Amino acid sequence: MAKTDHFLITCEHGGNRIPPRYCHLFAGCEELLQTHRGYDAGALVLARELAKALTGTLFVSTTSRLLIDLNRSIGHPRLYSEATRDAPVMVRSEILEKYYLPHRSKVEADIAKAVARGRRVIHVASHSFTPEIEGTVRNADIGLLYDPARFGELELCCRWQAQLKVLAPHLKVRRNYPYAGKSDGLTAYLRRRFPAELYVGIELEINQRHVFNGGRHWHAFRGWVIEALRQAIADCQGHS
Repeated sequence: MAKTDHFLITCEHGGNRIPPRYCHLFAGCEELLQTHRGYDAGALVLARELAKALTGTLFVSTTSRLLIDLNRSIGHPRLYSEATRDAPVMVRSEILEKYYLPHRSKVEADIAKAVARGRRVIHVASHSFTPEIEGTVRNADIGLLYDPARFGELELCCRWQAQLKVLAPHLKVRRNYPYAGKSDGLTAYLRRRFPAELYVGIELEINQRHVFNGGRHWHAFRGWVIEALRQAIADCQGHS
């Protein structure tokens, strides 16, 4: 990992805002917006703190994923939610143009600009997951998602996990859990656009129970995540 690395932090599900123009589509779905389906609790504050700690570029969205999911590819069956998938084609196209494409385009352009300057990009996408889904309790505090075939991603995640074990041994950190790092998402799309030696894309997934605990614990939790990443990056640079 070179000292010329460029750090990019994104948050695709940072809020549950619905623009007034589309509120009528959510009649009867208001409560859903407050759940994990509506947004990733805690992901936005962590993204902002990561960007500050790493002096990285930050791109976030506070529009609900139930309007359109910025972490899904065009054509994916869950790109639009049950509230928007049956909206007229013109409305869905407008949402795509106003909210989806600008975020994805800005992220891709930032990477292309850094690569053109001879820098490698380390991209951390900040997400969170519900502690329990469909009766199953998620067995992790932190998940690090990556493509095992890309050495830069594998190395950084292994070192990040190891540093978290030192700083916060009580936390259970798992790799490619609760989702597979290669599944559909923004990082998966960007891997097809940029080679492994120029783009390292990792999705950080935190268990929302730490967010809901709040207070000093939540503050300390964010500190552990950030400091462990800083140490992992330093370790990688020391072995490059």
